[in-house]
Amino acid sequence: MHSPMIFVSLLALVAGRQVEDIHSGPKRPITISRYSGLGDILTAGKETPPGEQNKEYWLNLAREQLRQRIQTKLNTNQAKNVIFFLGDGMSLTTATSARILKGQLQGKPGEEEQLSFEKFPYFGLSKTYCANAQVPDSACTSTAYMCGVKANIVTLGVSARVNYNNCTESMDPKNHVSSIAKWAQKAGKSTGFITTTTLTHASPSGSYAHVANRFWECDTDITRWTGLSDTSKCKDIAQQLVTQEPGKNFNILMGGGMGKFLPKNIKDSHGKMGERSDGKNLISKWKALHPKGVVVTDRQSLLKVDTNKVDHIMGLFQSGVMDFNFLADHNKQPSLLEMTEVAIKLLSKNKKGYFIFIESGLIDYGNHATNPGISTDETFEMDKAIQKAREMTSANDTLIVVTADHAHPLSIAGFPKRGNDILGLDYSYPDANGQVFATLNYAAGPEQYLDEEGKRLNLSEYFDNNRWAVHPSYIKSVTGVHGGDDVGVYASGPYDHLFRGVFEQHVIPHIMAYILCIGNGRTACEDKKKGQ
Repeated sequence: MHSPMIFVSLLALVAGRQVEDIHSGPKRPITISRYSGLGDILTAGKETPPGEQNKEYWLNLAREQLRQRIQTKLNTNQAKNVIFFLGDGMSLTTATSARILKGQLQGKPGEEEQLSFEKFPYFGLSKTYCANAQVPDSACTSTAYMCGVKANIVTLGVSARVNYNNCTESMDPKNHVSSIAKWAQKAGKSTGFITTTTLTHASPSGSYAHVANRFWECDTDITRWTGLSDTSKCKDIAQQLVTQEPGKNFNILMGGGMGKFLPKNIKDSHGKMGERSDGKNLISKWKALHPKGVVVTDRQSLLKVDTNKVDHIMGLFQSGVMDFNFLADHNKQPSLLEMTEVAIKLLSKNKKGYFIFIESGLIDYGNHATNPGISTDETFEMDKAIQKAREMTSANDTLIVVTADHAHPLSIAGFPKRGNDILGLDYSYPDANGQVFATLNYAAGPEQYLDEEGKRLNLSEYFDNNRWAVHPSYIKSVTGVHGGDDVGVYASGPYDHLFRGVFEQHVIPHIMAYILCIGNGRTACEDKKKGQ
C-alpha cells in the first residue's frame, strides 16, 4: 500500500467506518472492522519503566522543565568568542537516534536521554535549500552559514552568478563573498577550523575559498573535473587556503587531506604519495609563512604542542578524510574532543577573542553509507567535543552554536516498544507479509534486503547484535542521498535567544557577527550604545 492509504486505513481502524480507496482508478469501498487487532499489536510486549508509572513522575518532570524556562534570563553580555559546531548531515532524526542510543549504551531505555547541545537554552530551525536547488549539498550550505549568501549547488564562497565548473566566473573578485572568519580577522580576533574530513573539504572551505566546484581540492582535481591541462588561472582550494586571505591567517587548521598539499613525488606522513601535479609543496610554504607555527600529523605530536609557545597549528592526520571513530587507531588519530581542546587553549591567548569552526564531517559519510551506527557514533564524538568546549569556556562571553548543513532522509518508523534497540528491528509490528523491519530506514541507498523475487528478507539474520549494519532503503541507489528538510540550530551564550524560530540558513553568520560586533552590518555593541 502507498503511505496515504495506510494513513486512511489507520483512521478507519479507530472510527470503524468505510473509507474510499484513494488509488487511481475506479473507487471502491474498503470495509474494516472496528476491532482489527491493532490495539493488541500496539501494546504487545510493551511495559512502562516502573518509575514512570506514577503520574507524579511526569508532573514533576514537567514542572522542573517549566521552572528552567521561566528562570532563563536573556544573556545580553558582550560576546568575545564564537565556537561554531557543525554536524555534517546531522538531520533531526540522526540527532534523535544518537540521543536514544546514548541512553541505551548507559543501560537506560534511551528516549529520555539528552545530548549535551540539546540542553542549550535556545533552539531554532534552519532552511537549507541552495539558490538553485531544493535539496542542498555541503558547498552551497557552507557558503550560506559562513558567508551569509545563498549560492548555487556545488559552488563555494561565490555568489549565485557563478555557475558550476566555470573557472572564469569563480575567479572574478566581483563574484566573491567574504566569510565570518575574514570579518573576525579584521577585528583582530584569532580564527581557525577543525574537521574530520579534509582541510579542503566543502564545509570548512566556505570560510576561505572561492570556486565553481567544491571538488577542486588540488590542481589535479581541477584537471580531472574540467579537462583543463593548464590550471594556473584557476586556483585550487588548497592553494587558496595557504596563499590567500583569510585562509593563510588561520591560527588553527586541523583535519585530514595531507595529499592535497604535496606534489606527487613526495610521500606524506601516512605512507601515501601526494596528489599535486604542479610540484608545489604547500606545507613548506605554510611553514615559511608561520615561523611560530607547527605542523603535526598524529595524536601524540598534537598533544605535545605547547600552546604558549606557538601561534599557529596545522594538523594533517590522514592522507584523505580522517578514519571513522570506530575504526580509527586512537594512538595515532586524535579525537574531535582532543583537537577542540588544543585549539581552544591556543586561541584563548588572544585578548580580543576568536572565531572557530568545528565540523564532525563523518556523520554525513555514515548516513551516505545508510549506516546509522556510524552516523550516531560520529554524533557522539561531536557531543563530547561540545561538552568540553562549554566546560572550557564561559557562557558569559563565549557563544556556542551547533547546527547541521543539511539533512538525510532517515526515518524512525513502526511501533517499537520503549527502549527498543534503536539500531535494531521492531519485532512488535511486522509488515503485510509478516516480516519485521528495521526501526531506522532510509529513503534511498544501496541495500533493500530483497530476495530474487523482490520479497523482503528476514532481517534478523543481518541486524541482531550488529550495531554496524547497513540499514534498508526504499529506493535503490549507489549511496544515500541528502534530505531537504530543516535542520536544528542550538545556541548557548551571549544573545543565544536570537537563534529561535524558523529562519534562512544564510542568516546564521549575520547573527553571529551581530553578537561578536564584527562585520559591516548592524551590531549588538552599536545597539547598546543607542539604548536599543
